Amino acid sequence: QVQLVESGGGLVQAGGSLRLSCAASGRAFSTYFMGWFRQAPGKEREFVASISWSGGSTYADSVKGRFTISRAIPKNTVYLQMNSLKPEDTAVYYCAARTTGTTWQASSASWGQGTQVTVSS
Repeated sequence: QVQLVESGGGLVQAGGSLRLSCAASGRAFSTYFMGWFRQAPGKEREFVASISWSGGSTYADSVKGRFTISRAIPKNTVYLQMNSLKPEDTAVYYCAARTTGTTWQASSASWGQGTQVTVSS
């Protein structure tokens, strides 16, 4: 497993931007699938975006065209650039890591502690 620490959350007005960072420690970071999830008050945690070890990315429909996930392997860091933010994007955002062939729900997956993003209208 890897240890994950998120940063970059905060308060922003609707239409604004934020960039979240997730710093990973541990070996073989480049071979992990990395993902971002979020959980709003009273709602279940939901998938936001993921990026494979080869750089292929996947997004939830609700964020396509507004959010971009990327990774800097030498820095062991994954980013989530969030543009055109909406009040409904308000949530705690979590970084996650999993190995090939496993799921995000697996006990072997790693999760960060979360960072709060609040978008005011």
